[in-house]
Amino acid sequence: MSGFSFNKLVIFGVGLIGGSLARALRERGARGGRVIGVGRHPGAVARALELGVIDAAATLDDDAALDDALAGADVVLLAAPVAQTRALLERIGPRLGAGTVVTDAGSTKSDVVEAARAALGARSAQFVPGHPIAGRESSGVDAALPDLYVGRNVVLCPLPENRPEAVERVAAMWRATGALVGRMPAEQHDRVFAAVSHLPHVLSFALVEQILGSPDAELKFSFAAGGFRDFTRIAASSPEMWRDICVANRAALLAELDAYTGVLAQLRRAIDEADGAALEAVFARSRTARAAWRERGAAGKAAGTPEK
Repeated sequence: MSGFSFNKLVIFGVGLIGGSLARALRERGARGGRVIGVGRHPGAVARALELGVIDAAATLDDDAALDDALAGADVVLLAAPVAQTRALLERIGPRLGAGTVVTDAGSTKSDVVEAARAALGARSAQFVPGHPIAGRESSGVDAALPDLYVGRNVVLCPLPENRPEAVERVAAMWRATGALVGRMPAEQHDRVFAAVSHLPHVLSFALVEQILGSPDAELKFSFAAGGFRDFTRIAASSPEMWRDICVANRAALLAELDAYTGVLAQLRRAIDEADGAALEAVFARSRTARAAWRERGAAGKAAGTPEK
């Protein structure tokens, strides 16, 4: 079922993303060797070991265990918050074998590329930036699913210095999980995801924060139903992760926030003026665009999206 094989995969951060990758490779037919989980806290990797998601565990502050974990590793995945990327690469860089390919799962890419070049220098050719577009409102290894990536997009942002075979190795790994792999430059990635991912998360958090600050917050929450649930589902995501994403991609995110604020101002003016025609026009365009997006997504998943 899978054309991907490995002898040793090392995952830094065995939570939802890293844990789901490990489970997918085990359960979807990849020809695999050992999966080693590395974490900041013993409890997190111990839980992954207990669940059978990984074969062995190490903590980041244990030099001997880290040496052993990285020795002979084929692939290393960084599935930690993006703000930790440089520190992680500085920690593992001297321990990387010449044939080890390193990738990440961060939601921002320009900052990650900068961190990789600063930490690895000439060895940045071994680092292939990546971003799996998948997740759940739950986090941690207990939330990991073997089918999390099936039919989902994974974006790779290869560096000019990457060897083609290193990029293909990372792509093959993600394809083995059932994902659809595409490519784009890091700067374009950050602009795109500021609009379609980072901004929606900020808005979701903001709505909950607004209600929390009102004097009748409990009453409002008690009557919240489907619309509130759907809009705020992603506000259950990791605060640490989204803090880092907002700071890392602040230029692109601020541009999207400004544009969104402009649209809100137009809608406010239309509501204030009781301009039903203007409101309906915006709502109709949005409804049509969303329906077209859903149709394209369904068609792409059915046919299999070719790599770009």
